[in-house]
This record gives sequence, structure tokens and C-alpha cells, in this order.
Amino acid sequence: MTLRLPDANGALRAYEPRSEPLALNPGSAFTSRTVFSAAHVVADPYADTTPDGPAAVDWDATLAFRRHLWAHGLGVAEAMDTAQRGMGLDWAGAAELIRRSAAEAKAVGGRIACGVGTDQLAAGTLEEVRRAYEEQLAVVEESGAQAILMASRALAATARGPEDYLEVYGHLLRQAAEPVVLHWLGPMFDPALEGYWGSSDLDAATDTFLEVIAAHPDKVDGVKISLLDARREVDLRRRLPQGVRCYTGDDFHYPELIAGDEQGFSHALLGIFDPLGPLAAEAVRVLDTGNTEGFRALLDPTVALSRHLFQAPTRFYKTGVVFLAWLAGHQDHFAMVGGLQSARSLPHFARAYELADGLGLFPDPKLAEERMRTLLSLYGVSQ
Repeated sequence: MTLRLPDANGALRAYEPRSEPLALNPGSAFTSRTVFSAAHVVADPYADTTPDGPAAVDWDATLAFRRHLWAHGLGVAEAMDTAQRGMGLDWAGAAELIRRSAAEAKAVGGRIACGVGTDQLAAGTLEEVRRAYEEQLAVVEESGAQAILMASRALAATARGPEDYLEVYGHLLRQAAEPVVLHWLGPMFDPALEGYWGSSDLDAATDTFLEVIAAHPDKVDGVKISLLDARREVDLRRRLPQGVRCYTGDDFHYPELIAGDEQGFSHALLGIFDPLGPLAAEAVRVLDTGNTEGFRALLDPTVALSRHLFQAPTRFYKTGVVFLAWLAGHQDHFAMVGGLQSARSLPHFARAYELADGLGLFPDPKLAEERMRTLLSLYGVSQ
């Protein structure tokens, strides 16, 4: 049955939902690339919460979604910005998420890496920033997960220049028990991170970033680059020390960056692989066979959806990710911690539904259609 969907101008247009999903089956881990999906958290819709209060998480549904990703061969990047770190999920909630997800990963044999930040600290001295990082690093290492050193709002506010980044990161890398992933998150994802690595000049910032890595290459498994600039990522990738991986975090150009060129390729740690998980996994398994064209044929059509979800203000992409999880049947409601379900408009949701449905992402297209009708009705759109 035809749906009436609102466009960006408020006009209603007809859309005919597809009737069959893509056939995407669970599978084993990949051989040619290391691929993580950052994963969202499922809110407890029955908890009596406020937007600025502690998050209430539905742990059963949250862990079930991680099992879904692991079943398709993907690693899980836990407690990252996709999980609403600093946008609804505080450090206490993130620590619990890390412990529970790491235990679940161990139980099912899934790969997991977890975010280490300083979000228990609003601001402070350089020493306080370092101690905040250390506290979180200890939690992740005690859980048995790999650590991802995330960019710190507190460090961005406190650091006087590149030398402070070199000091803090050097200290953390020296004490890390195992090689970590360094995460460079651009200000389009978090405006508080403007000028990270000591400069708003990205060339100068890149030099400092590479200096941190060059001083401790044995402690850096890889770097995650989230700048939405494919050329800069490729240039940086080619300057990495031997053995240090580049994990693309570019949700605009990921097919070409993962496919690579004659001089190398990027692995992946992507928020868009939360809704794309099964399709992304199928594409990487095709790439494992050496079939780059087949990989691109599967993944290139998904870029329009990703660019839509990550459109400015980019930091609100989480709303679209959770919306699609609800439509796909991974959770029973469209509520988010911090009330972030209100961060996008009805036309945005309508376009996200149309693009995802067109790709065949919904395991049960009829369920997705019914839930979309429910949302439209709540907004006053009659069918």
C-alpha cells in the first residue's frame, strides 16, 4: 500500500514500499579488512527520566543488538559517540555499558573495542585530564576489551598547544597494556573538539597527531579518522608507520577508502555500519575474495543514506541510526537517552525510511511500513 511521505518543503509525496528485503545471512569474520561497527544504545522507555539526568538503558535490547552485529562478523566499537557519549550517556552509564558488552563479547566470541575518554570531567587541569583518561583506561583494560583513546573535550579546552597533547597522549600510551586505537574526531561531530591536536590548521594538527604515533608505534594498533575528508585520510594513511592501521571513520566516503588503491587501504570503524551491518558485512566478504567491483556495487548505493543521516548538524546522526533500528525491529520503541529522538524532523525521518527501504535493509518490510505509518500518524499525517 502506498505511503504518503512529507518532503523537505512540507508537501506529501507517494512512496511504494518494497515487499521483500535483501537476503543477508550471518557469517564469519573477515580476512581482508578489520571492520568495527560503532553501536547505539537502546533506552528504557518506561524509566522516569529527564533529558539532563542519568540515562536509563534497556540492557537486554542493547546487548541483543551487539549480538546481531557479531553474528554478521562485525566487531563492535563500544561506548563511542554513536552510543551517545556526551549526548545523553554519562561516564557512569558508559562504564556499565563497557563492562556488560565486554562480558557478552567474551561469552559469544565477538570482537570488541571500547571508548576511553574524559567525560566524567567537565573541565580541569592537564593533570586532571590525564587522571580522567587513566580511570577510563583501567575500566576498559579490566573488562578485557581493546581501548580506543577518544578525543577529549576537557583536553581541547585545557591544552595550551601541541606540546600538551604530546604529553598527555605520550603518558597514556606508555602505560597502556596493549596497543590502542587513537581516535581523531572532527568538530563536525563535536564542536567542542575544534582545534584538536593544538591547532585549527589541519596540516599542523596532522603533524602533531603523527608525532604522537611515531613516538610510540608499538602501542598504536591503528588510528580512526573522522574528518569527512577522504583526501586527507589517504594522505595521512600513507604517512603512518609500518604496522599501524588506518580505520576510516568517514561516513561520506567509506566505500572508496575501504576498497583502497595501489598504495593501501583503510580498515573501518563506522557509525553507519550500525544500520548497514548485514549489508556491509556481505560487501566485505565479497571484497575478501578480491572482487573490488562487487564490493563497490553493494556498498556504493548506501552512501546516499549515510550522507542523509550524517547531514549537518552531523552530531545528530545518532537519531537516524536509532530510528532505523526501530523500523528494522531491533527495538520495540523509538525513544532515546537524553530525549534525542526529537533531534531530527519528520521529513528527515521520511527520507531515511525511503532510502533504507529502497536498499532492502529492513528484515521485515511490512513491520517497517507499519511503524512508519504510526510515526506519520503521530505527526498528524493521514494516509
